[in-house]
Amino acid sequence: MERHGFGQTHEVTNQAPPLADYNLFSSDAALSAAVDRDGASWHREALLRHGATLTTPDTLALAELANRHTPELVTHSPRGERIDALEFHPAWHELLALLRREGLHALPFAEPRSGAMAARCAGYFMHAQIESGSLCPLTMTFASIPVLQRESTLFDTLRDQLYTREHDPRDVPLTQKRSAMIGMGMTEKQGGSDVRSNRTRAHAFDGAGGRGGAYRLVGHKWFFSAPQCDAHLVLARTDTHEGLSCFFVPRFAPDGSKNAVQIQRLKDKLGNRSNASSEVEFLDAYGVMIGDEGRGVPTIIEMASYTRLDCVIGSAALMRAALVQAVHHARHRSAFGRHLAEQPLMRNVLADLALESEAATVLFMRLARAFEESADASSASSAERAWRRIATPAAKYWVCKRALEFTGEAMEVWGGNGYVETGPMARFYREAPVNSIWEGSGNVMCLDVLRAMEREPQAAQALFAAWQDVARAHPALGAALARLAATLNGPAEQREASARRIAQQIVLIAQATLLAQHAPAEVADEFIATRLADGCGESGRVYGTLPATFDHAAIVKRAFPA
Repeated sequence: MERHGFGQTHEVTNQAPPLADYNLFSSDAALSAAVDRDGASWHREALLRHGATLTTPDTLALAELANRHTPELVTHSPRGERIDALEFHPAWHELLALLRREGLHALPFAEPRSGAMAARCAGYFMHAQIESGSLCPLTMTFASIPVLQRESTLFDTLRDQLYTREHDPRDVPLTQKRSAMIGMGMTEKQGGSDVRSNRTRAHAFDGAGGRGGAYRLVGHKWFFSAPQCDAHLVLARTDTHEGLSCFFVPRFAPDGSKNAVQIQRLKDKLGNRSNASSEVEFLDAYGVMIGDEGRGVPTIIEMASYTRLDCVIGSAALMRAALVQAVHHARHRSAFGRHLAEQPLMRNVLADLALESEAATVLFMRLARAFEESADASSASSAERAWRRIATPAAKYWVCKRALEFTGEAMEVWGGNGYVETGPMARFYREAPVNSIWEGSGNVMCLDVLRAMEREPQAAQALFAAWQDVARAHPALGAALARLAATLNGPAEQREASARRIAQQIVLIAQATLLAQHAPAEVADEFIATRLADGCGESGRVYGTLPATFDHAAIVKRAFPA
């Protein structure tokens, strides 16, 4: 009788090998083409190097470790002193060091040149396919720079620490650090997205307040992202103005003591687990007013516009990562006598996911160009302002929403293996909702789209005119554009109720237009036919409902070459 050793009852077969050691940049035709198209070809070698580094087994292990060993709050020292220290697994700091080495925290500001925004966004997109939580403090640091640049005295003391590519994990005063990270805290318990209901108060020292003045802050923040950051931008009301003002609140006070920002607890989140999010109270915390008194929301909203772009990129990255994992699995897993990727219905699912992913990629890269070209509002064209002000919140709404369905569908390709925490799919799925919630929920984004169109009608008209030029060659696209125009020209009282529908159509038309200009004809035609044409309700909502006449295999091969 044959004897079997311990654990040797069977041979393990028909399991997909771990996906590693491929290049995130060179394997992504849509991303690579966009980098060249948007003037960032000078950064190609760096992106190729970064794309290879991110998929090494060592880097993939960092992502898993940082999410398994979540940050911990240590409120007191062994002697009983209040210290509010954050303890992270070393993998977290290695990920942050990798991000800074690539310049993803400041590249367009520290090294301004044509295409710098596209270069930065491409690198960010690749990192987000591997690990998302480490991007939160990096995004906020990046977004704070254009705000802080307007405060020349303060910025002069921070420039080197913000621009350096070194990561300094020490929890010490800014004057002793080699690099700095900046966070933000806007929401309070009673308000959430309605920051105008904030109650935190700021009292000027010795009555000498105003822009650049020192204040004592008393109040709280319900979501205080990355509390280990070296400073945060927060909103509060002064004694002399009921409008909200913006304040720079460092982690340490000028005398070197820990600032009176007391961390109450860390949030126990569904996803984004490697990153610390907290609730804090300000107990006469030191802060410096930035921007004009009472103009805190306009001051910090510029920061929010950059973070919203990163939300779009982060969700597009989750889609890309889930797609690649699904395709890899389907090419190695067999069922009913054939590899999954060879079976017509599975090919349909994968091809549909590939269309959605490429559309998200070309969209965020186009937004990156708009951010670069509209950095100087006085010289920016109306169309570029429209991409930034109208298309960005619409994309934040739609792409982030689609990521939830997308990652769930990709998980299903893996079957039961996708539902367990030993693989990456469960983490992608848990991560997917966050970008739709943070930095403005779906309704807030859609209302912002309407507000932007009402405030800048000429910009909206310029954008629609550019789309119309492309639509002339695509009847279904032209018809969709006409339907959108009719909705926008309808009764004012109906537009707000239709805001989600409007934002959705804006994004789908934008994506279709970009694909028509830059993707192979079959990709553009199939996207338009299934997202915008008459009868498209039969497909496009549940993935895998493309017409059988499409060349599904070719779409999948383009998305991720074997």
